[in-house]
Amino acid sequence: MKYTKGSIGRIFLLRFEDDDIVLSELDRLARREKLKAATFIFLGALKKGHIVTGPKKPVIPPEPNWKKFKDGWEVMGIGTIFTGSKGVPCTGGAPKGQRLVQGPQIHIHTSMGKKDRVITGCVRKDSKVFLVVEAIVFELKGVKATKAIDPKTGLNLLKIL
Repeated sequence: MKYTKGSIGRIFLLRFEDDDIVLSELDRLARREKLKAATFIFLGALKKGHIVTGPKKPVIPPEPNWKKFKDGWEVMGIGTIFTGSKGVPCTGGAPKGQRLVQGPQIHIHTSMGKKDRVITGCVRKDSKVFLVVEAIVFELKGVKATKAIDPKTGLNLLKIL
């Protein structure tokens, strides 16, 4: 395990409205507010979108198991936002053997329910809000971390500097 420590900076209260695309709106906030590192919690409902429910098989590199959802699901979850070492968008050098990905890197995991069905996974692509999603974003100050493509897995992983 590697770690870094910091403190809580600014706190943002967000209200996503019907048809907002969650990832796009979080990206917009991160760029506008120049967030380098943050975590967030959220609850509400998603109308439709895509979620990755783990790998198809537990091998490296993993092949994602994509699941499409529609017709409104109750959601609650948590996520992180990290950027490159020089801020938003990423302009800094990558750690040796890795490349940094441009802009805010948003990672969201959620549990979703509809009737007696439950799905848990990583929210992706164009997932749209149904009615409302409420979120609280906590800026992380002083942490030494970024996101970079890991050559072994091909995934955009957290890198503690």
